[in-house]
Amino acid sequence: MFNKGQLAGLMKQAQAMQDNLKKAQEELGNIEVTGEAGSGLVKVLMTCKHEVKRITIDPSLLADDKDMLEDLVAAAFNDAVRKAAETSEAKMGKLTAGLPPGLKLPF
Repeated sequence: MFNKGQLAGLMKQAQAMQDNLKKAQEELGNIEVTGEAGSGLVKVLMTCKHEVKRITIDPSLLADDKDMLEDLVAAAFNDAVRKAAETSEAKMGKLTAGLPPGLKLPF
């Protein structure tokens, strides 16, 4: 079993880990990713917290089929969401390595 000093040390480590996770989550709001579709004709710029900053559509697409343009926007958005998730997972994974899955902080 743990003695008082060991328990205090574990709680201090847990608090430090929780603080580091919170900082990392805040940083994700500043990291931007770009999703693309149609060989870059449609681009979606978003943060890793899924806040869309900008959508760029090549002017050549404006005269084309509306349905195709809508599909390209959706595909670019989905690509950006995937990239944001991968970036978030990589950043948070470094901090949570070794923790049991589903563990919630604070304890």
